[in-house]
Amino acid sequence: MKKILLVIAFIGLSFAEINAQVEYKVITSVESIVPNGLGRSRIVSSSEERDYKNFTSERSSDKKEDKRNKSDRGEIRVKNFEETKLLNFYNIGGIRFQNIAANDAVISSKINTMISEGWELAFVNTGVESVGGKGDNNGIFITRYIFKRSL
Repeated sequence: MKKILLVIAFIGLSFAEINAQVEYKVITSVESIVPNGLGRSRIVSSSEERDYKNFTSERSSDKKEDKRNKSDRGEIRVKNFEETKLLNFYNIGGIRFQNIAANDAVISSKINTMISEGWELAFVNTGVESVGGKGDNNGIFITRYIFKRSL
């Protein structure tokens, strides 16, 4: 009898896992790597939802069947978002390790808050954009934190 109950419980838990609904949330940190501390660094989190289907086109090699999306940029733009100030990697004296440590503390606080709200850190993806040539005054270090939680 115990074995049958264990098998039924296992099947029930497996079924619940398969049908579990999950939502995702993306938090982005943008840290300036512009010399002399001239850039801006932030953590950004949207407070609005968008359905990607409203901004997606079905394209094909047949021009008669091509359906171009006529969305206006203003429809895509999010006006309600949370913006947390971070420090730039550089100041007038060069790279500033205290700023990096401060940013780590603020980002850790954001991650810990998300986890306390029931989110789980699922993925992290980073990238750097900078020309890097002589006189380059552009550059960002971007990190996307992707969280998930069960509904």
